[in-house]
Amino acid sequence: MVRVKRGLMTKKRHKKILKATKWYRMLNSRVFSRAKNAWMKAGLNAYIGRKRKKRDFRKLWNTRINIASRENGISYSRLINAMYLKKVKLNRKVLSNLAISNPKVFSNVVEFVK
Repeated sequence: MVRVKRGLMTKKRHKKILKATKWYRMLNSRVFSRAKNAWMKAGLNAYIGRKRKKRDFRKLWNTRINIASRENGISYSRLINAMYLKKVKLNRKVLSNLAISNPKVFSNVVEFVK
């Protein structure tokens, strides 16, 4: 039976990881074992960041809507509840953009749901 040498695939795998970690700091871009750990950690942080971005934007939209709605004499929670009861289907991103770019339209929405 012929002996199987695995050097080729190992070299390929190492080159792939080292190419992905090319601009990392210190030994994380040159030593395979360090590069592999850094690459895995970077992937995990990227995944967490993608989830966190959604959370941060929703928080920002809620803050903007709250400020704009208080200028129109109603709190954020009462506005959202009134919109739910009136079956107004505007999400928080759209409401936030209205509050920033078209305050008159936003105040019309607030008056409608009051």
